[in-house]
Amino acid sequence: MLALRHLARRTAARGFATSTNSRTWKVYLSGEIHSDWREVIGDGVAQRNLPVTIDAPNTSHEDSDDCGAIILGDEEKRPNYDNKGARLNLIRTRTLIDDADVVVVRFGDKYRQWNAAFDAGYATAKGKALVTLHPPGVSHMLKEVNATALAVCEDASQVVDVLDYVITGALPEPRDGPGFKTMMERQGAGNPNPGG
Repeated sequence: MLALRHLARRTAARGFATSTNSRTWKVYLSGEIHSDWREVIGDGVAQRNLPVTIDAPNTSHEDSDDCGAIILGDEEKRPNYDNKGARLNLIRTRTLIDDADVVVVRFGDKYRQWNAAFDAGYATAKGKALVTLHPPGVSHMLKEVNATALAVCEDASQVVDVLDYVITGALPEPRDGPGFKTMMERQGAGNPNPGG
């Protein structure tokens, strides 16, 4: 049965993919800068040959902090110093989120990432398809952000799977393993209303 389901998925994916392959999807990767999650997504997109361009904020913490003072002149007071840098970074962030089809926002478990939360809210307000990415341990803290996301992922490979499905219709092997049963296998063809 699993082999038939796998064949049906591949066949469905081929039919689905033919109508969307000419589009190049723009994906913006926002959030946490202390791990390789962006590289995992970029490598996965490249390995699957997905028609995706990836953009991101400046991921050099030092450059992001210092850009305003370096370009526009130093400031003695920290709030003024930070404000100059934040405004310059916001030019890039707003432009790339406005241009994105999908915005992925990564929250780590070590740092307070107010900028990531802001990016998620901005993307939602702009009607962008939001995907959140974070470890399960911070789900409760992000419940309102997750409520606006169209997908909530726990690892970067799931983001690649989401993009692959949305773009080509291809499904990965079930995350829950070989014992996974589709709704049709559980309830039969037509998915009858369980209450009626």
